[in-house]
Parts: sequence; C-alpha cells; structure tokens
Amino acid sequence: MRAVVQRVSEACVSVDSITVGEIGAGLCVLLGVGKQDGDTDADFLAEKIKNLRIFEDDHGKMNRSIVEVGGELLVVSQFTLYGDCRKGNRPSFTEAAPTAEADRLYRHLVRRLRDAGVRVATGRFQARMKVSLVNDGPVTFILDS
Repeated sequence: MRAVVQRVSEACVSVDSITVGEIGAGLCVLLGVGKQDGDTDADFLAEKIKNLRIFEDDHGKMNRSIVEVGGELLVVSQFTLYGDCRKGNRPSFTEAAPTAEADRLYRHLVRRLRDAGVRVATGRFQARMKVSLVNDGPVTFILDS
C-alpha cells in the first residue's frame, strides 16, 4: 500500500459537486492499493498513520500524533499512486490491485483507524472526486507498507 499523507488545516472531497467527506485540522491521506497488498499492509499503514508524529508540540517540534492532537482524517482512494510512468508517456496501472480487493483493503484501513478512535471521513471509492485541502506547513510524507 502507498499513502501520501498531508497535514492539513482543512480538507474536503466532493462527487458531482456534492461534499461527501470533510474535516478540519488533521491529515488528508491519498491511498493506493497494490496488487500484492493484504490485510497486514493495511494494518501496518493504519498504525503508522495513527502514530505518525507530525504535529507540533509546545516547543514547535513535530512530536505529536493525530490521536494526541485530536485531529481528523480524510482518506481518499487513489489508484493512480500505482501508476508506472517509466516507459512511454501513458501510465501503466498493472501494479494496482483489482478493484474489489482494493476496495476491501481501503475499507479495512479506514475501519482500523476508526476503531482507534480517530474521526475518519472518506471519499467515494471508484468515483471521480474533487479533493480540496489546505496543506499546513506544508507537511507531506509518502508512506509504503
């Protein structure tokens, strides 16, 4: 699994001009699922995202997690994170997971985060979405399972 994690002051996702998920301060996570991924990958990334210390403490150091600051998560599926652009000009998506498995693992990761007590908003799997966010910092990390 691959995630682009951005610390945000706010973020939202809409489908057909209707907001389907929105958060205040927290993290916006764009999530891609690879064809080799399984439950252990989703569990690993959920734990990593939940515990990633990228929020500032009282001394201005990145030392607090989303749980510690009471932040929210917006998790949006994005299969293009597995796009391979090394050959030619048209991306290949052969490394992305099949749709049904990607959806299952996406939901698994979201469920793990919610079970940890984090408020999680989501996009709509396999929909054409518009994501808006205000990156706070900017702070952006790429995580792989």
